[in-house]
Amino acid sequence: MDAVEIKDLPGLVGQEVGVSDWVLIDQDRVNKFAEATGDHQWIHVDVERATKEMGGTIAHGYLTLSLIPFLSAGMLPVKGVTRGLNYGSDKVRFINMVKVGKRVRMRQTLIGAEPKAGGMQMKNQCTIEIEGEDKPACIAETITVVYGS
Repeated sequence: MDAVEIKDLPGLVGQEVGVSDWVLIDQDRVNKFAEATGDHQWIHVDVERATKEMGGTIAHGYLTLSLIPFLSAGMLPVKGVTRGLNYGSDKVRFINMVKVGKRVRMRQTLIGAEPKAGGMQMKNQCTIEIEGEDKPACIAETITVVYGS
């Protein structure tokens, strides 16, 4: 999508603003997330046990959610933005497990845009899809406020 002015964001509400490239979820990424968060549950990090009991390890749900900023980079370029702040998330749902070795991508739709605190508050529906799966891994509504010069 071409860069837009902050003032033009409300006119894009309801539109899909982008689809990311596929990203591999490998065991190294899962292990690093476990180290960063202290979440060492065996379903994520014990490859031998998880393979035996459930066919392999799975990514943390919050790892999947944490990929949203990375996956959305460049999807909706806004001219003149000096800073953007994460304001929160609504309706986060983990619908399907991401098995290690699978690839994910994100589809983003702008579902709201309104002035707030001298900037523009944007609400996006972020759907993280799993390659080869019918059900997505995660659907979340993220809220960001962008400010311009």
